[in-house]
Amino acid sequence: MPQNIIIKICGLRDAQMLEAAIAAGADMVGFVNFPKSPRHVQMDEMGELISLARGRVEIAVLMVNPDNSRVAEVAAFDPDFIQLHGSEPPERVEAIRAEGGIPVMKAVAIASAEDVARVAEFDAVADRVLLDAKAPKDADRPGGLGSVFDWNLLKDLDPALEFMLSGGLTPDNVADAIAKVSPWGVDASSGMETSPGQKDPALMQRFVSAARGA
Repeated sequence: MPQNIIIKICGLRDAQMLEAAIAAGADMVGFVNFPKSPRHVQMDEMGELISLARGRVEIAVLMVNPDNSRVAEVAAFDPDFIQLHGSEPPERVEAIRAEGGIPVMKAVAIASAEDVARVAEFDAVADRVLLDAKAPKDADRPGGLGSVFDWNLLKDLDPALEFMLSGGLTPDNVADAIAKVSPWGVDASSGMETSPGQKDPALMQRFVSAARGA
């Protein structure tokens, strides 16, 4: 774990939320381009938000199983990372990284030891990996559901692997998560909201303070 853990606040939808996240002390912000998400941002708004954030924090754009045209649209905004949150296999992750010319962060859904065993495959082709709770089979989206997975599953992970931890993190449990699994970074969205898609500045500040103090 780095001396200063990387804190990512994801699912920001407008300039006000972005400014609050930066004021809270986030190192990285995420914008979601996935219509089924309550945090979805249209492409034109995405460009404006990326321009506001550029040079102040790292920027990730989250997509789910994007086609090549969508990858090209997002790459044109030149974010720091394209975050893949779908069922993309390692070969597709590698292809998107090459086609987009943008570093890739791959979210790996965790619910079992078998899922943990696959993390190394994605680490080999992505610039960063993010470990998230696997969504239920009937869910309409793969993340942002506020679910926590069993952190004990990560005991078999290569200790040299740098990963970001996600999945149901809140101001109340993030310090415990950091103490238990020593992630390189933490990523949260729903745990700082008063309703789906609506970030609370006070919760963002509490989250950052708790993570920094862990």
